[in-house]
Parts: sequence; structure tokens; C-alpha cells
Amino acid sequence: MNKNWLIIYIAAFFEVCWVSGLKYSTTLTAWGGTVLAIMISFYLLIKATSQLPITTAYAVFTGLGAAGTVISEILFFGTELNWLKIGLCAILISGVVGLKLVTTDGQTKREGV
Repeated sequence: MNKNWLIIYIAAFFEVCWVSGLKYSTTLTAWGGTVLAIMISFYLLIKATSQLPITTAYAVFTGLGAAGTVISEILFFGTELNWLKIGLCAILISGVVGLKLVTTDGQTKREGV
């Protein structure tokens, strides 16, 4: 696996953290953690897209973030399990995997870099 794709996956993890933080932060410390997660998430996204195609990288980042947020809401915050949501997340993840699979090695690096 390319190091930059790993960075995208880590950035998506921090996206899930800050999106959840926007809803559930109630203290100054929690808000500080949310802001830190935003900064880490976007720093990693910018760093990875210097070597990856932005279209695919951003789609993977947002797709994993959206699906991860739904799953974390169910697992950690008591949101009711809805099989339709789970099915739609599975479709979203399969689309993300498909985009990743059709991105060839020739597309992963910007020309001239």
C-alpha cells in the first residue's frame, strides 16, 4: 500500500472524530479536541494529495468519513441501528474501494513532482 493512501485513511479517522465532536462537544476541552482533529485531518489530506490525484483521494476521504461517522454514531452514541443506513454505507464503501482500484499507479503521482 502506498504511504499516501495510509495517510488518507488516518485523515478520514480524524474526520470522524471532528464531525462527532461538532455534535457532542460540551466542554472547552472537548471543543479543543474537535479543533485539533479538524487541523490534523485537513493537514493529512493536504499532505497526501500532494502525491495522489485529488479527485480520488477526496472521494475516499469523504466516503470513509461519512461511513465512519454513521458507524461511530451507532457504536458509541446510541443511535438506532438502521439496516437501510448500513446497506447504503456498504454501497458507499464499495464505491470508494472501486475508485481506489481503478486509480492506476500512473495516476497516483502528479507529473513534474
